[in-house]
Amino acid sequence: MQVLYKSTRGKGETVTASMAILKGLSEDGGLFVPTEIPKLDVPAEKLAQMTYQETAYEVMSRFLTDFTEEELKNCIASAYDEKFDTSEIAPLHEADGAYYLELFHGATIAFKDMALSILPHLMTTAAKKNAVKNEIVILTATSGDTGKAALAGFADVPGTRIIVFYPKHGVSPIQEKQMVTQKGDNTYVVGITGNFDDAQTAVKKMFNDRELAAELDGAGFQFSSANSINIGRLVPQIVYYVYAYSRLVGQGKVKAGDKINVVVPTGNFGNILAAYYAKQMGLPINKLVCASNENKVLFDFFRTGTYDRKRDFILTTSPSMDILISSNLERLIYRLTGEDAQKCAELMQSLSEGGEYTITDEMKKGLADFYGNYCSEEETKETIHNVYKNSDYVIDPHTAVAAGVYKKYLKDTDDHTVTVIASTASPYKFTRSVMDAVADKEEDKDDFALADQLSAISGVKVPKAVEEIRTAPVLHDIVVDAPDMPDTVKKMFSAFTDLTNTEKNVAVNSNKRIFLQKLFPVLCVEKSHIIEYNKKMKITSGMCETPFLFEPTLTNRDILHC
Repeated sequence: MQVLYKSTRGKGETVTASMAILKGLSEDGGLFVPTEIPKLDVPAEKLAQMTYQETAYEVMSRFLTDFTEEELKNCIASAYDEKFDTSEIAPLHEADGAYYLELFHGATIAFKDMALSILPHLMTTAAKKNAVKNEIVILTATSGDTGKAALAGFADVPGTRIIVFYPKHGVSPIQEKQMVTQKGDNTYVVGITGNFDDAQTAVKKMFNDRELAAELDGAGFQFSSANSINIGRLVPQIVYYVYAYSRLVGQGKVKAGDKINVVVPTGNFGNILAAYYAKQMGLPINKLVCASNENKVLFDFFRTGTYDRKRDFILTTSPSMDILISSNLERLIYRLTGEDAQKCAELMQSLSEGGEYTITDEMKKGLADFYGNYCSEEETKETIHNVYKNSDYVIDPHTAVAAGVYKKYLKDTDDHTVTVIASTASPYKFTRSVMDAVADKEEDKDDFALADQLSAISGVKVPKAVEEIRTAPVLHDIVVDAPDMPDTVKKMFSAFTDLTNTEKNVAVNSNKRIFLQKLFPVLCVEKSHIIEYNKKMKITSGMCETPFLFEPTLTNRDILHC
């Protein structure tokens, strides 16, 4: 069965999976959704015998039907390899009455690795399939975790560049350090003086800016996305719910066909939407528990049927959930309308123009699969403490929000169905918040010293992802206002597009430091040549006092110090 993709807002023809991945966002501003949800026709007992990689193929091949078996298996093999610190990829840990699905064993110790490890391979394969000549520019906003995971995934991938915008004061210190120290010839990181919603809104506007698209196309570039608005990001997330269920069957915790509950901490809704799609495929899921922090716009939506972003934005200890515009909810809304694209477009327009929308009573009936609740900051801290005290297991604030909401769900329903909690980040990404919950305050210690203390308490070694950034130099230090994001993107690419073919071997970043993109084998450059080049490129600093040698082993991230 061939699965094609269409926009939630109805304009434009259906496209293949590979084209949907390349585009990221539909031209009408809608999100790509499959024309139908394929069925998972593999028995649970058989899935229980499969590796994560084998499970990934069974799930993803149902959605990405224009990828050949060889293409998809190559993508999977390249993604889920030694980058993960466990061969299970996503192990289950039983603690405090639930099964924690650990989604943080990848390179950046957050659940975004599960999808962003494979997206670059899907995208480059899709580009080849569709004979794309342009370089793919990944344009992404992050609330903390997507940014680093996307940067790590796309770093030095041929034919791609990636630009990540993040809220300068809305991520944890370790989240920020992970991003601003990112290596890679094709990586760009920009902080903004706003919140995630500001960044995401600006990114979506750039995707829909036809003049900007034409300008970039003329220069040999085209946009795509690494956010979960990209269907190539969402489909891999379905995999780990199927895998979790198969592990429970394999371990005898449930019988094949028995239902489970799934609890997901979310702000953007993508991670729980993946579980919803898994249920639509036939995975036996009873209840989808949507856990919010104090930015509880999703909880209010499930309670009232009204989505209202007109409220104060709250900075919390679970910053990846600090979101008031849940982009992926649009895919669920589309389903609730009976796939009425016009109705969906009207609701999204209402959100854009008036800051809210209300679904009909008939649509509300489609929310029966969901339960929503939230945790306050104090409840989140208390949950981290209690899980550690009861089970000697340390969780991060996002996972704690989910665990806290699960306790509320039990109290409200007395439903003791076997439950999987999506554990979305390592506690080492949020050491200060975690240590504040499980030990005495250590305000005089930095986050890395706290990581060492956490390791001593938990008996879990400090992850490689944290050790690598302890002393790593900052490579990205640009901060702009949110309205200036489009101009920032244009400036980034003008440094490349204004050069002649010969001069494209050298590029200049916005800080006017010279980076080498591709070098001549060996070239000796005299001071006079540098001065002449600097005048031409309008570089006011970096004049060299002595002749120097370009070494063939250098890359465009190597700085020519003078």
